Amino acid sequence: MSDWTIEKAVEHYRVPRWGGDYFSINGKGNVTVSPLRAKGATLDMVQVIEAAKQRGLHFPMVLRFQDLLRDRVVAINEAFQQVMREQKYPGIYRGVFPIKVNQLCEVVEEILEAGKTFHYGLEAGSKPELVAALALHRDPESLIICNGYKDESFIRLALLGKKLGKQVIIVIEKLEELALVLKVSEKFGVKPQLGFRIKLQVKGAGKWAASSGDDAKFGLTARDLVEACEILKQHQAEDMFQLLHFHMGSQMPDIQIIRRAVSEAARYYAKVRQLNFPVKFVDVGGGLGIDYDGTRSTSESSMNYTLEEYCRTVVQQIAEICEEEKVPCPDLVSESGRAVVSPHSVLVVEVFGVSEKKGRLKNVKKIAKDKLAQNLEVLLKQLNRRTRREVWHEALRIREQAETMFSLGLLDLETKAIVEERFWTVAEGVTEAYRNSRVVPEEIRELQFSLSDQYWCNFSVFQSLVDHWALGQLFPVMPLHHLEKEPDRWGTLVDITCDSDGKVSRFIGKNKGQQTLRLHRFQNQSYWIGFFLVGAYQDVMGDIHNLFGRVNEAHVFLDGDEESGFYIEETIEGRKIGQVLQDVQYDKHELASEFKEQVTTAIREDRLKPSEGMNLLEIYEKELEEPTYLKF
Repeated sequence: MSDWTIEKAVEHYRVPRWGGDYFSINGKGNVTVSPLRAKGATLDMVQVIEAAKQRGLHFPMVLRFQDLLRDRVVAINEAFQQVMREQKYPGIYRGVFPIKVNQLCEVVEEILEAGKTFHYGLEAGSKPELVAALALHRDPESLIICNGYKDESFIRLALLGKKLGKQVIIVIEKLEELALVLKVSEKFGVKPQLGFRIKLQVKGAGKWAASSGDDAKFGLTARDLVEACEILKQHQAEDMFQLLHFHMGSQMPDIQIIRRAVSEAARYYAKVRQLNFPVKFVDVGGGLGIDYDGTRSTSESSMNYTLEEYCRTVVQQIAEICEEEKVPCPDLVSESGRAVVSPHSVLVVEVFGVSEKKGRLKNVKKIAKDKLAQNLEVLLKQLNRRTRREVWHEALRIREQAETMFSLGLLDLETKAIVEERFWTVAEGVTEAYRNSRVVPEEIRELQFSLSDQYWCNFSVFQSLVDHWALGQLFPVMPLHHLEKEPDRWGTLVDITCDSDGKVSRFIGKNKGQQTLRLHRFQNQSYWIGFFLVGAYQDVMGDIHNLFGRVNEAHVFLDGDEESGFYIEETIEGRKIGQVLQDVQYDKHELASEFKEQVTTAIREDRLKPSEGMNLLEIYEKELEEPTYLKF
C-alpha cells in the first residue's frame, strides 16, 4: 500500500521552497494559491479553472492573480522602507517597474494602482514603452526612468513629460547621447533631468552576466563620466545631473556580487558629489531574483538571499560609503521587474495524450516462440541487484540482433513488436533495480530518461515559455490536481508545435534539476499541469511559431462576499486563426475569396455538388474565427 500523503506531495514538488507563502496543496489534492499570503483567503486552483471554463475560456490559459501582483509591489516597497527605518537612513525609496518585463496594460495599471501610496513609478526602455508610460503615469512624486538608446523623438517625448510636471529622468547610456539631449532640450525649452549609467568593474553572474563588466552593452567608463561632467560644467548645467545608474543583469543569484556592485556604484556617487554635482538618486537597476528552483543557492535559476537581505545590503552599502566619503545619502531607486510580476501568473495546460515506451500488446495473438523474445524472458527472471548491469548489456545485445534480423527480412513485424515490448520490460526492471542506489552509472541514468513517458500538452513552448526554450530557464511545473494519489509515472512534456524543440525536459529538483517530472498515469481524464512563476517576460516575448499566438487569460480577484472567495473580473480570449494570419500579412477576407474561387471551379467541373461546395466554404470561413489552439 502506498504511503503517499499530501505532505509528501508538497515536499516532492518543493512547493514551499519556490512558492513561498503563495502556493500549497489542499486535502483534496488540488494546488492552492494564497494571493495575499496569510493576510487573505486561499483559493483552490481547480475551482478557479472551472470558473474560467464557465466563462468560455479553453486551454491553454493564463491565470493572473491580481491581488498577488499587488502584494509583490507592496512587499518590495515595505521591505525597503522597513530597512531604511531600522538603519535610520535619511533618504527615501522610489522604486520603478521596468515595463519591458511585462508590457501588458492590465499588469502595468495594476502595479501603478498598488504602488500609488509608495509613489511607485515606471521605467521605459523604448519609445513605445515611453508613450505608454506617459499616458498611465499620473503621480508627480513618482519617477519615469528612460533607459536604452535614444534618438531625437525619444528625447522629445521625455521632455514632453517634463513639461507636464512629471519627473522624467533621461539616462545617458553612451557619452554621444549627451550632446543630443542638450541640443533637443535647448530647442524644446525644457531643462532635462539626467541620469548617467556607469559601467562597473564588478561582473554579474548567471545567465545575464554579460549585462555588466567591461564588455557590457551599456554604460559609461570612469573616463566617459569625467568627460560628461566637464560637458555639463561647460553648459553650466551641473544641476541637470540627478541620478547615477547601474545594472548588474537580470536574476542575480549571489548577494555577495550585489554587495560589491552596490559598493562600487556608491563610490562613484560619492566622488561625483564631491565634484559639486547635486546628484539626488542612486538607481541600483534590476537584478532582484526569483528562486525558480527552490534551492536557495547561487545557481542561475535561484538566489541565495531574501528580499529583506537584498534591501538591507543595498541600504547598508550605500550608507557606509556615504559616511566614509562624507557626502549626503541619496534617495534610492530600484528597477525590480522579475521579482514583482513572476509569481502572479500561472500557465495552465491540458494533457490530451501520452506516449509510453513500455505498453501492452493487446491485439497480437501470436505466441512469442522466437528465441530472442524467450531470451529476454529469461533475463527478466535472472534480474537482481547483483546481475542488473550484466542483464542490461545482454538485453541491448538481443535488441541489436533483432534490429539486424528485421532489416535483413529475417524477422516478421509481430515478432519484432514482441521483442520490443520484452526489451522495455527488462529496461524498466533494470532501472527499478537501481532505485535508491547511491551510485547510478551514466548509461542507467540515460536509460531512466529514455523510459520516461511523453505527455502531449495543448500549448506552445515558443509562445508561452520562450525563456525555457531559448535560455534553459527552469520553471516550477506540477500537476494541479489528483495529488492525493501517488504519481506513478515519470514524463517529459511536449507541445503541439511541429518543432522537435517544443518540449520541456528539464525540471526543478535537487542540485541542478532533473530530466523528468513525476506525473500520474494519463487515462483520458481531465489532467491539468501548471507552470508557475511565468509572469516575467513570457507574456510579451513569445512569438507566433506555427501561428498559435497569445493564449486565453483570466484575471482573478479575491472577494470575501463570493461563496468561492474570488471572482473573475475579466477574461481575454486568445488570438483567433484569422487574427494571427493577419499578423503575418494574410487578409482573411482575401483568403476566403481565394478558397471560394477554388470551390466554384470544383463545382463547375462537376468535382463537387453545389451543396457540398457551400458546406466546405462554410467550414473554411468558420475556422478563421476559431482559436488557434486545439479544443477537446
